[in-house]
Amino acid sequence: MASIKEVARAAGVSTATVSRVLANSPHVRPALRERVLKAIKELEYRPNLIARSLRAQQTTTIGLIVSDIRNPFFTAISRAVEDTAYEEGYSLILCNTDEDPKKESIYLNVMRDANVAGVILSPTGPTAAGLRELETGFAVVVIDRSIPDADVDMVLLDNVDSAYRLTRHLLENGYQRIAAICGERSTTGRERCAGYEQALRAYGLLPTAELVRFVPPQIEAGYAAALRLLDLPEPPEALLTTNSLLAAGALEAIRERGLRIPDEIALVTFDETTWASLVQPPITLIEQPTYEIGKTATELLLQRVAEPERPTRRVILKGRLLVRGSSAPRVRCG
Repeated sequence: MASIKEVARAAGVSTATVSRVLANSPHVRPALRERVLKAIKELEYRPNLIARSLRAQQTTTIGLIVSDIRNPFFTAISRAVEDTAYEEGYSLILCNTDEDPKKESIYLNVMRDANVAGVILSPTGPTAAGLRELETGFAVVVIDRSIPDADVDMVLLDNVDSAYRLTRHLLENGYQRIAAICGERSTTGRERCAGYEQALRAYGLLPTAELVRFVPPQIEAGYAAALRLLDLPEPPEALLTTNSLLAAGALEAIRERGLRIPDEIALVTFDETTWASLVQPPITLIEQPTYEIGKTATELLLQRVAEPERPTRRVILKGRLLVRGSSAPRVRCG
């Protein structure tokens, strides 16, 4: 890799002039700028951004740490964060923890070593103590999963309200024995389960322990949990899952058992995906404002970088209920 000295030598200028060109300084004559840019291109020079940020005590890189990049929700979030960061002149480092707290810790240390301006984090668990330690190193914005008592900016969905509305929709369409498959590794699954239980009670039904499963938020776990529920002596009339991966697993189990949706079992979930509107019947779901979440989180992070002492904010966004054929009104025989 070429050095800045080699670029300066090839362009016939000083290293200071090369630095000014790289910084897009206006105090460089057009002819000199063109010579430097030509040398940079010919030598395929790439500036050492980390070294530059250490010298300048600032950086134009932010980090995004998500818990499972296979989840379409986080794919959409990543796009929004990258778009917003790019518009503001920042680049992005993306890391995936696979729901592993050890990987989360490693990547947070990587971000510190890379001298990033800040990190947007979907935490693997209640890591408030660790976040407090990190506040002195760089800005942090938490997305998707709340961390109790952590004094950091957060952008979250109103999970209780969203699950309440999704369950209420099933109840109003005539489904009463409703099962829930919830992600076990975060506050999100618990909050959505709480909304599900609130809706049942509001309609005079008691939540039943045998109809609730807390499992890892993955396709395989959703499949296994759905099979157990479908094989109960009195199986549910409807399944509610708390993310799209669990829904994909539940759909696989329903098909394996040869059940028709919604005639024999209804299915509703969270998060819009490409496949949810293409399967027959299409899946009823809560669409999260993923782009708004990513954009808002990035804006909050850059505000925190510019104003480190400002009060923290907790932004709660609403989901949108998309009613489709998988939860059509139940037709009861007899």
